[in-house]
Amino acid sequence: MKDRIVVKIGSQLLTRKDETLDITQMSDIVDQIAELHKNNTEIILVSSGAVASGKNEFKIHSKLDSISARQLYSSVGQVKLIHRYYDLFNQHGILCGQILATKEDFSTRRHYLNQRNCMNIMLENHVIPIVNENDAISVNELMFTDNDELSGLIAAMMDCKKLIILSNIDGIYTGDPSDPESKLIKEIDSSSDSVEDYIQSKRSTTGRGGMKTKYNIARKVAEEGIEVIIANGRIKNIISRLVNGVDTPSTRFIPASKEISGVKKWIAHSEGFAKGEIHINEGVRKALLNFKAVSILPVGVTRIVGNFENDDIVRIIDHTGKQIGIGRSSYSSEKAKEILGQANNKPIIHYDYLYIEK
Repeated sequence: MKDRIVVKIGSQLLTRKDETLDITQMSDIVDQIAELHKNNTEIILVSSGAVASGKNEFKIHSKLDSISARQLYSSVGQVKLIHRYYDLFNQHGILCGQILATKEDFSTRRHYLNQRNCMNIMLENHVIPIVNENDAISVNELMFTDNDELSGLIAAMMDCKKLIILSNIDGIYTGDPSDPESKLIKEIDSSSDSVEDYIQSKRSTTGRGGMKTKYNIARKVAEEGIEVIIANGRIKNIISRLVNGVDTPSTRFIPASKEISGVKKWIAHSEGFAKGEIHINEGVRKALLNFKAVSILPVGVTRIVGNFENDDIVRIIDHTGKQIGIGRSSYSSEKAKEILGQANNKPIIHYDYLYIEK
């Protein structure tokens, strides 16, 4: 089986200080991906840059609200961006294809599988998928946090071996990266609880995300059995070096040894579509966190919150009010309330449709 990886490129890597596209940088990225492609590595490229690319085309004197500005700039900028990618890949004799995604495209299992099928067909026909959020129609609650979230979802959906998130710094530091006393954290595993204390919440000037978002997404994806690396996209041959295991400044998230099913991966990334909450008692919480194959039975449920139908996504809340997981309900909220606390009923959430956060 071919190695399959997702490479996420941020806006700050693709634009110059004057907010025009950095063609030299784009060309360098494409050269590296083309080389890997020719060596039978399947690459999915998640590329930001549409809004920043389009903004430079306008000299608007009247003030636009943030949503209108993003829609206008991205609609023009995405054309420029994909046209440039097409030309650059074409120079290597490689076809690329565009996929513009919205959060709604992943809201149901059917939509999710349709997206996966589309990318599989492209990869089977040696086409490199270039994915970006459809900023022209994604607004507010329909938006991803940023393309880091989108890249993590795609890495899980496509059963990728590795997710590479390229930023403008080397990775996660023990303090402000500009501080000489700060040290690069080279590896993070599931027991590295203190790392969050170091994370800078500052966002990039051209994108929506920051290192905190990257950390949260990387941690979740690594828990799903996928290696995640955050690195500096301006290091020469950075993608090739990381794929080939060359020692390079970066932060690597060690993947969990036990992979989870495709359905659980979808559920893990579906929190934004949750329609309600299932509150559980302390005994159920302990059983779930012991990583046993445990379903949530009505007898262990103390409260139902929200209005939902069977097969809807719901949050799992423990007795202290903390969210510990996400699942797909086997009952509507109305029916679940009727059997609350009762024994001898089928699970409200079956183990196969339950994702517990570590």
